[in-house]
Amino acid sequence: MSFKYRIFFSLFMSLILSFLMTAWVTWINLGVVDGFLFKWSTAFFTAWPAAAIISFLFGPRIHRLTSWVVNNA
Repeated sequence: MSFKYRIFFSLFMSLILSFLMTAWVTWINLGVVDGFLFKWSTAFFTAWPAAAIISFLFGPRIHRLTSWVVNNA
């Protein structure tokens, strides 16, 4: 897996996960209230960089763990 692939995969995967999870958690905690989009977007733009870094750093380890589990199950 190339370095370039890892970067883009981490960005795309963290984008969709952060987008959906922050929307879900904001909705669970607040419901659809006035200012929902602002509160959700603040959570999203705060979470996405952290999720991208975490995805990049831990992705290869999680890939190896998944391969091990699948091959030994």
